[in-house]
Amino acid sequence: MSKNREELLVILGPTASGKTSFSVNLSKYFQAEIISADSMQVYRDMDIGTDKIDKELQKLIPHHLLDIISPEEEFSVAEYKEKARKKIAEISSRDNIPVMVGGTGLYIRSVLENYTLPDLPDDKIRNKLKDFADRRGEKGRKMLHARLRGIDPAYARKIHHNDVKRVTRALEVFYLTGKTRTYYGYLQSKMPPPYRDLKLGIWRKRQKLYDRIDSRVEEMFDEGLLEEVKTLREKYNFSKTAGQALGYKELFSFLEGEINLDEAKELIKKRTRRLAKKQISFFKRDKDIVWFNPDDWQSYEDCLLEAVNLISKSFDSVEFNFKLKHAGI
Repeated sequence: MSKNREELLVILGPTASGKTSFSVNLSKYFQAEIISADSMQVYRDMDIGTDKIDKELQKLIPHHLLDIISPEEEFSVAEYKEKARKKIAEISSRDNIPVMVGGTGLYIRSVLENYTLPDLPDDKIRNKLKDFADRRGEKGRKMLHARLRGIDPAYARKIHHNDVKRVTRALEVFYLTGKTRTYYGYLQSKMPPPYRDLKLGIWRKRQKLYDRIDSRVEEMFDEGLLEEVKTLREKYNFSKTAGQALGYKELFSFLEGEINLDEAKELIKKRTRRLAKKQISFFKRDKDIVWFNPDDWQSYEDCLLEAVNLISKSFDSVEFNFKLKHAGI
């Protein structure tokens, strides 16, 4: 790899896997600054429901791209890519290591892979396609997928007809640009990676992960999630994206009288497990990720030190402090 490219450490994984605490503990071994790669943590005041890192812990390790927009605003992958790359350059200029941490795969991919898919959203086209699928159900989804298959058969083979979001996005791109998703993928494959990156994935066995999800949801309610949602509902007119955030969407339904509180809580757990499953499927396609399961190690610190060892072999500029102990968060 060329040594004139900036170094970038990425810590990723499904929700509730423990990647945030792992990144903070790991970053204490070297001069690091963390860049969030979470599509919901960009929103101000949405703290408990997005499991945003505690403000006191943020003082220990500088964090970036948290609380940068109002819940009333939309935020695209292209906007994230631009801001993240600026932060990487700033952090590198301070001779610190940028550490990107999160579970939003498209955010991470856009930064690492010279993601070239144009950000040309057209709500009229997108909503028309989505409404078509919604109104016609299974038949409509299959018809949209068939339309994509006629335009871009190679990409259509990679996605299921029920993945309406990706199908409609591919159709939208074609209608706006005249180019297929496969074409943009080809352009991307011909471009060199922008960074010397190392990707570490944090995972847990399925039942362990689901137990952690259930526990985290209970903790969020204990910490005041319902009160947070009530306050933000009065303060903001939530954007479409922010309004879909797990924990908020379900409690909006509760506050509207559509479901009771127990039903809302169970829905949050169920949908969070579903999200984790999707994240795992997304990341498993990347064969360059080195996976760590902290439960497989004799101690948490042993797991951290193995990661430190891997980083030291991958990056030239990192100086480590092995006298530090992890915070146990």
